[in-house]
Amino acid sequence: MNLINKNRHITIITMTTANIYLNFNGTCEEAFNFYRSVFGGDFSYLGRFGDMPPMEGVSMDETMARRIMHVALPMGGDTLLMGSDLGNPEQEACFVQGTNFSVMLSPGSREEADRLHHALSLGGLVTMPMAMMFWGDYFGTLTDRFGIQWMISFAAGLPDHS
Repeated sequence: MNLINKNRHITIITMTTANIYLNFNGTCEEAFNFYRSVFGGDFSYLGRFGDMPPMEGVSMDETMARRIMHVALPMGGDTLLMGSDLGNPEQEACFVQGTNFSVMLSPGSREEADRLHHALSLGGLVTMPMAMMFWGDYFGTLTDRFGIQWMISFAAGLPDHS
């Protein structure tokens, strides 16, 4: 958050943070244990697909249940290295090592999340519309017209800074 004093009025500007989000085809836990050994620290979150609430019409074998749904490794300041294993066969079929990342944006408001999602998706492909997720965030994904994958996540449980 930046404070700008203009003619005795203070304007609060909330900046969107950007982090790297890595995708793996079953090796996320191994990779993040390696990254933790290199960078130090502890995971701020580690959840498995088996920890998700049941979804109608979706079955999961034991191998998939053990895979990583989301992991976050703080790297100093507001920077996180985040990742997950792929969650379905369609994603696995398209997996290309070396291009398996997204840019994760964390805006300061739901309105800014909607604005970013809409603007970045123009000429691209919305892969998940913005919606409330079971973990409490307002979240969506897209691929922009240049082929870059984006994740937009507003922590809905935090104060809105719009």
